[in-house]
Formats: sequence, structure tokens, C-alpha cells
Amino acid sequence: MERVLEPELMEDLEQVFAYAKADFEQPHKKFVQRIKTLVKDPSFSGKALDLGCGPGDISRRFAKVFPLCKIDAIDGSKPMIDYGINTTNPDLQTRLNFIHGKLPEAKLPEQNYDVIFSNSLLHHLPDPQILWHVVKKHSTSGTRIAIMDLLRPGRNYMAESLVEMYATNEPEILKRDFYHSLLAAFTIEEIKKQLKQAELSLTVEQIGDRHVFISGIADQH
Repeated sequence: MERVLEPELMEDLEQVFAYAKADFEQPHKKFVQRIKTLVKDPSFSGKALDLGCGPGDISRRFAKVFPLCKIDAIDGSKPMIDYGINTTNPDLQTRLNFIHGKLPEAKLPEQNYDVIFSNSLLHHLPDPQILWHVVKKHSTSGTRIAIMDLLRPGRNYMAESLVEMYATNEPEILKRDFYHSLLAAFTIEEIKKQLKQAELSLTVEQIGDRHVFISGIADQH
């Protein structure tokens, strides 16, 4: 099944609220657990970067797991960033910096980060190299990199089945967006080719029936 592009940004307020209030407890919890395993040090006090942070759920989870770290969280959707700011407790706001900006031209506060993570940004990008370029640009030797995204099923009916399995009780707009996101996602082989082109040595593994996890430690470049 060929990839079908979807809109790069989620800026419709109904979309934003549906996404922000959706039940992503299990995938988000598991993603942060995987980042925690990658970072290893529970007293990590460095700087982290969340690319395509959306409404900020994963950034907040990361901040709670690592109470000494600081996070820059960027998204191209202003409504997403506004939602993230408005739903973040004041005690976390001192460490969690939300940034409205579109990659790759957006300016980030730091040149290099100790941890770079991203969830569900890759499939939104018309050119996947945008993500890998930013990851490479803002990493240095030892940077922990963790990317999670959807995998494109082989057939349309498989995408429909995943929507019914995981979004049965969600609003219709979220079901529609989930379906389109599955069609816009990449296969494991495509992601491996992207990483080879970007000269990034990262591990690519399928986790569950709809997600891919891309991770590793950056080499000096």
C-alpha cells in the first residue's frame, strides 16, 4: 500500500481537543519507560528536546520521571502549544519550555541536547529527512535518541481494523485522523532507508501491532 500524505499540522481546535483528550495512556507510558531505560540515570539533570510535542503529555511525563532535567518542547501547531501551556502545572513550567515553531527552520534554544525524543511526528512530515536532519543537527556524542511512530499497514482494511480496535469509543474526528495517520506512516524498511540516507546509526524495531521504536546513542559528528 502506497503512502498517502495527510496534513502536516493539526491546527483545527476540534482536532486538537480530540487528540489531547484521547486515551493514549498505554502507548505514552510505554514510550516514556523505553526512554527511561535508554537514559538509565534516574538523576538525569541534562537538557531534553521533544520534537512535535503536541499537547505536551509525553513532555510532562518525562519531566516527572526526571525531576532534575529541563525540556524544550516544540510543535508547529499553535493551538497544540497553547493547550500544552494551559494544561501544565506551574511547578513543571519552570522546567518545561513550550515552543511554537515549524521544523526545520524553527530556532531552538540549545545547539545540542542530551536526550532527543519524538512521538508521532514522522508520519506528519511530507519529507521524513526533516526529522532526521534536526535530530542529527541537535545531537552530539552520547545524545540519547528515542523516536516512536505509527507503522503503515499493508492494506486499507488493516488500517480500518486498527482504528476499530483502538479508537472505538473515541470521537469520529479522532477515528478519521487515526486512519489517515496510519496511511501516512512509513514501513520499517522505509525508515531504515531514511536512516541510512541520513547517516544515523539507530535501531529500528516494531513494538506491538501499530508502532515502531527507533533508538540509539549518537556518535560524534
